[in-house]
Amino acid sequence: MRIAVLASGRGSNLQAILDAIRDGALDASVVGVFSDRRKALALQRARDAGIPAVAVSPSSFETREAFDAALFAEVAAVQPDLIVCAGYMRLLGAAEVEAWHGRMINIHPSLLPLHKGLRTHAQALADGVTEHGCSVHFVTAELDGGPVIAQATVPVLAGDDEDALAARVLDREHPLLIATLQLFTSRRLSLDGASVQFDGRPLRAPLRLAGMDLREMDT
Repeated sequence: MRIAVLASGRGSNLQAILDAIRDGALDASVVGVFSDRRKALALQRARDAGIPAVAVSPSSFETREAFDAALFAEVAAVQPDLIVCAGYMRLLGAAEVEAWHGRMINIHPSLLPLHKGLRTHAQALADGVTEHGCSVHFVTAELDGGPVIAQATVPVLAGDDEDALAARVLDREHPLLIATLQLFTSRRLSLDGASVQFDGRPLRAPLRLAGMDLREMDT
């Protein structure tokens, strides 16, 4: 499977993908890394791995639509089977999302549909939840609103602050993303309209990460 990665920051999830490919745990190749920030560490990680790294600056375009079109022209040029948004911090326009329907996923640091948007860990702490986590979902034009594929949970502990909770969630993000991608490479996941299909049937609830594996939960 040919994977293109969109990232705005340090690229820790990108590195997890690269490590899994290197270790033989993921039958895929990263064919390009794309960012809206020229100094994103994710781009340097790509260059260090010999992978094409492209930055497209939003300030160079008069409209978001023009920026999205330019960015996704670069993405399309590497002919990916799947686009992974891994810490990509800009909203995507409906035209590009629809063009890649079912072929673009995002990893988000909350148990969607809870705590969409930014500062998810602060939101979780403010709400007093006892369980937090991360989600992988198909990308739609709605912010963090696409069908959820899989989730991993962590406890919220007494005395947690944003940094402590963020670190605990990040430890689960990496195995969650890799386990989800393994299902894509084995052609076990797809999107039919708004329904996640798992092994050819509708997924009743998001898969849950148990250890390093994804499992269906009783509903």
